[in-house]
Amino acid sequence: MSRSVARAAAFLAAALLTGAAVAAPVDDAVSDLQREWETIRYRTPVAQHAERLEKLATRAQTTVQAYPDRAEPLVWNGIIVSTLAGARGGLGALSLAKDAKAMYEQALKLNPGALDGSAYNSLGVLYYKVPGWPIGFGDKAKAKELLDKGLAINPKGIDPNYFYGEFLVESGKPAEAIAYLERSLAAPARPGREVADAGRKEEAKALLDKVRAQVAAR
Repeated sequence: MSRSVARAAAFLAAALLTGAAVAAPVDDAVSDLQREWETIRYRTPVAQHAERLEKLATRAQTTVQAYPDRAEPLVWNGIIVSTLAGARGGLGALSLAKDAKAMYEQALKLNPGALDGSAYNSLGVLYYKVPGWPIGFGDKAKAKELLDKGLAINPKGIDPNYFYGEFLVESGKPAEAIAYLERSLAAPARPGREVADAGRKEEAKALLDKVRAQVAAR
């Protein structure tokens, strides 16, 4: 190997190591947010959700500010804030939903494929759960467009299939939802996401049982 080639190889190796070192802190910070959200969402009494989510949202915002060029903190900030909206309810929920919407939109500008396209799924959920005009920004057609993009990125994922199934149920198409809910239940395990996987599969099974009963009764 010539000296020039050796120097180039050494430079590339150093650059890769530096990139890994830079990536690790943001990945760790995002994982911390993710684990705390899972604990609140699936292992904490509902009465405590709002208070703990408020504190977690503050941490998430700090992480976003620390890594302004990364989409992942924005996605998790949006997930936390949108979950807080559901926990609070009432008039303040819409304002929080709008905040989460802006976070997802910014994440999509930075990296639409981040976290297996989670921003598409989460934004799609807001569009089918939030009331439509003149109260809110809800839009079933926009929700479908976003959920389709999320599924295209992660077609076997537990979350995109669950959300698409839930969307179809809320759109009055329970029979069509069955296949997506079954895929959610059959989705491969996500390393480090055991709590979220177990919780989501419980939700998917409960919704699937309900939908099958509805379809059978018709």
